[in-house]
Amino acid sequence: MQERPEPKWRRFKVGDAVVTIVLDGLRPGDGPYPTFGADQSEAAVAELMRANFLPEKRFVNGFLPVFVETGGQLVLFDTGMGPMGRANGMGRLRERMGEAGYKPEDVTLLVLTHLHGDHIGGAMEEGGPAFPNAKLALGRAEYGWWTSDEAKNGERKDGAALVAKNVTPLVDKARFLRQGDEVLPGIVAHEAFGHTQGHMIFEMTFGGRKLWHLADTSNHYVASLQRPDWRVRFDHVPEQATATRKRVFGMVAEKREPFVGYHMPFPGIGFAEQTGEGFRFVPVTYQFDV
Repeated sequence: MQERPEPKWRRFKVGDAVVTIVLDGLRPGDGPYPTFGADQSEAAVAELMRANFLPEKRFVNGFLPVFVETGGQLVLFDTGMGPMGRANGMGRLRERMGEAGYKPEDVTLLVLTHLHGDHIGGAMEEGGPAFPNAKLALGRAEYGWWTSDEAKNGERKDGAALVAKNVTPLVDKARFLRQGDEVLPGIVAHEAFGHTQGHMIFEMTFGGRKLWHLADTSNHYVASLQRPDWRVRFDHVPEQATATRKRVFGMVAEKREPFVGYHMPFPGIGFAEQTGEGFRFVPVTYQFDV
């Protein structure tokens, strides 16, 4: 799979802002059951995959950091796998952002939607900040949980250790976000808890056009959207994550507003259509070109 050429990055105009999606890498593996639908039968998950023309026992997960150029700033949402993913063909952000015309020192603000390893793995390189000129913005509740005794001593202690290594050294330049905080003009933070205890999403409005960054509200464009009730192994608080999926995707579907998702199929931008008990992901085509 790693020998097959991958898409690397794609750029859109959203109003007067420039949005660039970079593919940090692809990870094939077994599934989606039981990572998705652990509270369902394997046959039910296979049936849903088959109905959507997908393999029943294999799936591919992608990782999509997002750049936004606005108001003289270069904002980066999440950092990909970084060094820990490179042996397996991931951690390609720094390489591919260069192909898109950006240097690490160009980033002025690093926004972390939450602190799972695939979002913070690239925050440090060779013992120092990967984006040396960037200030940091992240959820107050998120950082508070990962630095708590519960996180450090519980089942997610390895994740907490990575936060201590990759995020804590950056917090002297950090701004901690709560619901409704304006990150920059045109970018507003919203709480979307459940996937983690402090997972955040971002509403972006530039030149009268809208784009939501929904991060990991959904981790699979079929399983988590068409069946938002199904359990997801990555969710810390499953019931809350389910309620958040229904609320957030219900909102973007009703408003017919586009969103980018960190694990949506590259380039990760599309729309949600209400369909029965869940939603259908409608990939973007030429909507941003006209």
